[in-house]
Amino acid sequence: MKAESLFWQQCTQAVTDDGSIDAEHLMELVIATYRSHESDYEEIERSAEALLAENRELKSAFGLTTQALAEQRKLFEIVLNNLPLGLSVFDADQRLTLSNLRFCQLFGFSGDDVAPGATIADLKRKTRGSEQADARPRGRKEGQQAASKAGRRIRRREWLMDDGRIIQSVVTILADGSNIAIHADVTEDRRAAERITYLAHHDPLTGLPNRIRFREQLDAALAERGQDEQIALVHLNLDRFKSINNTLGVSAGDKILQQVAERIRASAGSENILARLGSDEFAILQTGRQQPWNITALADQIRRELSEPFFRGDKQVELSVSMGISIAPEDAVETDKLLRNAAVALSHAKADGRRRERFFTGEMDEKMQARHALEADLRAAVQNEEFELHYQPLYDLTQHRVCGFEALIRWNHPVRGRVSPMEFIPLAEEVGLVVDIGRWVLRRACNDAAQWPEDIKIAVNVSAIQFTSSDLPQDVGEALAAAGLSPSRLELEITESVLMENLDEALPILHALKERGIRISMDDFGTGYSSLSYLSSFPFDKIKIDKSFVNDIVDHKEAHAIMRAIILLGDALGMRVTVEGVESAEQMTLLEREACDEIQGYYISPPKPFGEVAQMLCMPPKKSDSVTPLAKIRR
Repeated sequence: MKAESLFWQQCTQAVTDDGSIDAEHLMELVIATYRSHESDYEEIERSAEALLAENRELKSAFGLTTQALAEQRKLFEIVLNNLPLGLSVFDADQRLTLSNLRFCQLFGFSGDDVAPGATIADLKRKTRGSEQADARPRGRKEGQQAASKAGRRIRRREWLMDDGRIIQSVVTILADGSNIAIHADVTEDRRAAERITYLAHHDPLTGLPNRIRFREQLDAALAERGQDEQIALVHLNLDRFKSINNTLGVSAGDKILQQVAERIRASAGSENILARLGSDEFAILQTGRQQPWNITALADQIRRELSEPFFRGDKQVELSVSMGISIAPEDAVETDKLLRNAAVALSHAKADGRRRERFFTGEMDEKMQARHALEADLRAAVQNEEFELHYQPLYDLTQHRVCGFEALIRWNHPVRGRVSPMEFIPLAEEVGLVVDIGRWVLRRACNDAAQWPEDIKIAVNVSAIQFTSSDLPQDVGEALAAAGLSPSRLELEITESVLMENLDEALPILHALKERGIRISMDDFGTGYSSLSYLSSFPFDKIKIDKSFVNDIVDHKEAHAIMRAIILLGDALGMRVTVEGVESAEQMTLLEREACDEIQGYYISPPKPFGEVAQMLCMPPKKSDSVTPLAKIRR
C-alpha cells in the first residue's frame, strides 16, 4: 500500500462524530503503523549489508581467479615453449590453433608463419625440407594397429631437412578431424642406431664384416649359387700371434692386426668378401671362380704378402699364416658345415707345422670326430681319475746314485688301452682340462714323494695354461701341505712357452714359488726361439737339455761342442744341468767328462709305476772309466 493511501486511511479513522480529526488518535495510528514496519526496514538493511559484503568477496575472488588464470597462462606458455618436443594443434579445417617455440625451431618457421589460422598447406610450403614418403604407414594392417578404441588414429611422418636433420612427427587425429602432433629431432638417435647396427655387423678395429655379417653373406651366396657354380671359403689364422701381444703389448698388436687386414684386403680385392672372425682369425669368401685353382692362387698371394715384415716403431715383426679351405658344393652346401669344414682344415694346417693351407677332406672329418670322441673320454677320465703316475729317475753323475724322479702321467683307457701323453696332453691344453689334470698330478706326486727318503726330490711338469688359468701357487701350496712334503723337495719344470706367451704374468708367479723354497727348472732347453734370453730373466735352479742334443754327441764333434757349451753356460750361471734322453754308456761317460750334473734316460731306467720306485732307488751305481773333468776342478 502506498504511503499516501495509508495516511488518508488513517485520517479517516481519526475523524470524530462531529467531523473533526482527532489529532491524538491519528498520531497513535501513524506510530503504530511505523512500529509495525520497523522490523522490515531493519531486515532490509541487514540484507543490503550482506549483499554488499558478498559482492566485495565476489570481486576479491574474481580478482584472485583472474590473477591465477594469468599465472596459469604464463606457466602454460613457459612449459609449452620450453618443451624439448615441438607441439602443434590443428582444428578440423586443418588450421593452426596452437604451437610452441620448439615447433618453429625444428621447421625453421617465423612467428608470423605460425599465427593462429595458418593452414597445413601454407606451413608445408614454408618447410625447409621434404617429407619422406617411406615414413608413412603402409598397408591395412598397420592402419588397423594405429587405430584406438576412442576413434583416434596415429600417423607418423618423417621430414628430411635441408641441413641434414631428420624430424619425426607423431600425429594423433581426433574423431572430429582435428589433430595434435608432437615433433622431435631424431637425427642423433638415427645415427646412433645406424652406428649400433654397423657395429653389430662389423669389427670396430679393422672395419671388416664380423662373424655375424659374414654368416649372412655366406647364407646369401649359398642361396644364390648357380647349379655349376663353386664357392670357396678360406679360414685364416695368424701363427703364434699371442706372443706378439705379450711381448709388444695389446696396442701394438692391434696396430699390426690393422696392417694385416689391409694386406689381406689388398690381396683379396673387391670381388671377394673378407671378414674378421676373431682376434687373429679372418675369412675370405670367393664366388664365381674356378676352384680350387683360383683360391689356391689367392692363398699363395696372401702368404707372400704376410711374409713381408711388419714394423711397429723400430721393431720388426714377422708373421706367418695358416689357412683352411672348404669348397661348396663338394664339401658342403650349408653355411654351418662349410664353416666347420674350413675350421677343421685349418686345425690340420696348424697341426702339420703351420705356414701352409689345407683343403678339407673327408679323412680330416673322421679325424676330427675321433678327436671329439677322445675329448669326451678325456673329460670322463678327469672325472673318474683314470690316470696314474710313472716315475723316471734323475741320476746324479757326481754321487753316482738316483737323486730324484720326474713324474710322468699315464692314461689307461678302459677301452682304448694305453693312450700316449703326446696325444692327450695337447688336447687337454686345448680344451682347458690341463688345469684339473695338473692339479691332480701335483697332489699325487707330492703324496708319493712323501713316502720316499728325504733326500729324494720330485719333479713335476707345469703347463703354461696353469699359469694363466689357475692359481698355481695355491695349488702347489695345497699339494705340499696335504702331503706334508718339504718345498725344497719339489721341482717344477716349465718350458720356454710359459715365458714366451706371458712373461709379465709368469715371472711374479715363479718368484713367489721360488721364495717358498720350491726349485724351478727350464725344460727342453735349446729347442725354443730365445732360451738364452729367458735365462737372464729368471734365476732358474736347473736347465734340462733336450734329448735331441744327445743323439750325436759321441760321433760328431759339432754336437759334442754344443753340449759342452750349454753345460759350461749352466755352470757359469750357477744352474744345475740335466741332460735328457741318455741311452748308452758312451753318452753317459762323455757327459760325466763334461761335468754334467744329472742325466735322465732309458740307460738309467725307463719310467716305472710307483710300486717300483723302491727297486730303482736300490739300483747299483752306474760308474764309468772317465777321468776327473777339468770343469769340475774349476768349480
